[in-house]
Amino acid sequence: MLTGKQKRYLRSMAHHLDPIFQVGKGGSNDHLIRHISEAIEKRELLKVSVLNNCIEDPREIAAELAKGAKAELVQVIGKTIVLYKESKDNKTIELP
Repeated sequence: MLTGKQKRYLRSMAHHLDPIFQVGKGGSNDHLIRHISEAIEKRELLKVSVLNNCIEDPREIAAELAKGAKAELVQVIGKTIVLYKESKDNKTIELP
């Protein structure tokens, strides 16, 4: 579980990142979650954007993705989701 200070730090780091994945009208699925799990192991911090044609709530999608990828949900702002997971092999982010 992340503290408020750690979430603020991760939000500041994620500000300059571009979204890597997009969730469309199909919503989240196992295939997307598997790709996010692989990518988050390499990067530790990533953004996911929810497209306008997606009928599900971005907060619900964020909870599904975080649970499926075993990651921490840092932020949901508008239709952008920020996820963090500490990497086992490629650790680059030192949390305060």
